[in-house]
Amino acid sequence: MNFVFISPHFPSQYFHFAAALRERGVSVLGIGDTPYESLRPELRESLREYFFVPSLTDSDALLRATGYLTWRHGRIDRIESLNESWLEVEARLREDFHVPGLQPSDILKLRSKSGMAEVFHASGVPHPDLLRVRDADQVKEFAARVGYPLVLKPDVGVGAAHTFKVASDAEVDAALAHPLPTSYVAQPFVRGTIVTYDGIVDRHGVIVFNLSHEYSDGGMETVTERRDISFWSLQHIPAALDVLGRQVVAAFGLRERWFHLEFFRLPDGRFVVLEANLRPPGGFMTDMMNYTCDIDVYRLYARVVTGDPVADFQYTPRHHVCHSARRHGRRYKHSHLQIVERLGSSLLVHRELPPIYHSLLGEEMYLTRHVDRESMQDAVRFIQAT
Repeated sequence: MNFVFISPHFPSQYFHFAAALRERGVSVLGIGDTPYESLRPELRESLREYFFVPSLTDSDALLRATGYLTWRHGRIDRIESLNESWLEVEARLREDFHVPGLQPSDILKLRSKSGMAEVFHASGVPHPDLLRVRDADQVKEFAARVGYPLVLKPDVGVGAAHTFKVASDAEVDAALAHPLPTSYVAQPFVRGTIVTYDGIVDRHGVIVFNLSHEYSDGGMETVTERRDISFWSLQHIPAALDVLGRQVVAAFGLRERWFHLEFFRLPDGRFVVLEANLRPPGGFMTDMMNYTCDIDVYRLYARVVTGDPVADFQYTPRHHVCHSARRHGRRYKHSHLQIVERLGSSLLVHRELPPIYHSLLGEEMYLTRHVDRESMQDAVRFIQAT
């Protein structure tokens, strides 16, 4: 099998995917915008060949790179990036080289928030009202129907970038004083806790792994108010969330893919879906999954891609694994050395984060593992105390 891996160097831990695929006999062929010499050694060792392009937004360069790899190694069997930014890039290359997987015609429906909303509505999964908007008058008319406050966000976007909240007609006029830079949607502001439904489906659409995570804050509030976010794995998926998560996966017709679904848990305990992402969960959540269940999701994904049996795959979420963020310039009560001494063996990883993560995840993170939620919350409070 020839597997073209777009941008295999980001996030940094994704070299594990390349290594796991190579371990199963797959020829992993990389295309990226980082020079080969800058790749970490473990990734270089896992790639059969690597083609550097100055920009992954250059369609012609990607077409030439994939054509060259086809000439060198034969028919391409899979093209993936496992990254939100390059979903459209993957799809165009799959169409050009007749590779199975999501095609350009699938992407708009499955990536845009308005397209997702249509799927959610058709499948009967609860979802906040949504309207594509171009100007202030449309937003005000929508508010007259559903009420303020509203959230305005790009129809296609990652995380909380360029997302804002409006609570009155005057705030709408101020926010939309200049033309919107791209297509936007408006939704009611939902007060609830974000809970995820994450996992992998095999080539038949069967979920072979699933896990849930909970967030301390929403992405929009974290970015705009510069909060210290934390999020952690759950040892049990709520039954109602599991039902809705499976409905969404089935409705999207996913095959041989990761999924990362975000839901709101409302104060009354009900769940409503926020959005679906057709990739692994972001940050270091793949590593968090491994630490939670004492497994290797990178190797599991490689088995799914190669069609190898996974019936023998067993796992049990035994821990709460938590990502706790800190921001530079904030006066914290406890130093790094005090955190290390206090947490002991429950501290798994401490890492400075690259700039692309700073707005949402802060400049540094602590990854901790706990057998109960109370000790986890104590650790978060100790790390983030100011």
